[in-house]
Amino acid sequence: MRRGAIFDMDGTLFDTEKLYRKAWLEAAPEFGGEPSVAFTEAVSGTSGTEFTGVIKKFYPNIDAKAYLARVIELVHAWSEENLIVMAGVEKILAHFKSTGIPCAVASSSPTELIERNLRRKNLRGYFAAIVGGNMVTKGKPAPDIFLLAAERLNVPASDCYVFEDSRNGILAAKAAACTPVLIVDQYKPTDDIRKICAAVFDNLNEACRAIEEGQL
Repeated sequence: MRRGAIFDMDGTLFDTEKLYRKAWLEAAPEFGGEPSVAFTEAVSGTSGTEFTGVIKKFYPNIDAKAYLARVIELVHAWSEENLIVMAGVEKILAHFKSTGIPCAVASSSPTELIERNLRRKNLRGYFAAIVGGNMVTKGKPAPDIFLLAAERLNVPASDCYVFEDSRNGILAAKAAACTPVLIVDQYKPTDDIRKICAAVFDNLNEACRAIEEGQL
């Protein structure tokens, strides 16, 4: 078992990844863009310069900051009504707490939103560190966010699990030399991504069981 655990938020801890995908599609026409499913796949999990680059590739004339602000506004409103904790979250967090494994959140979402969501569901106490996309210059698939999270946990990145639901997140975890664990949500992994994952699970209940049984 590893000595640290790092979790993505959207689509891993909370059922919010689908809200972001819906918001990207819904907000695009407001800024003169055509809704694009390919864009939602490419932008998932990114932040910083990577995020801006993806937007400019698909929507060269859109104001990236304004577009992102509108998307976050929509997701805020929708999640206020119904913020759902993903299956197995409390079980795996309780397991890590009982075994003395420190946990962090490393998400492309802003730190303020991460803190808010965790506190709303009484999960904040499980996490020793929070790293938001606003805290790094290079977002996923660059390794920076996971390297910073591991540093905040005072655990080598190579000794940390990373639980992710996106392609960019898994690539970032691999680049950081962490142990990438994919939790399948909106993104359906391709063979190249499966090959770099330590394991692929349908939910965190399955991941917790594998860790408890010494399989991961």
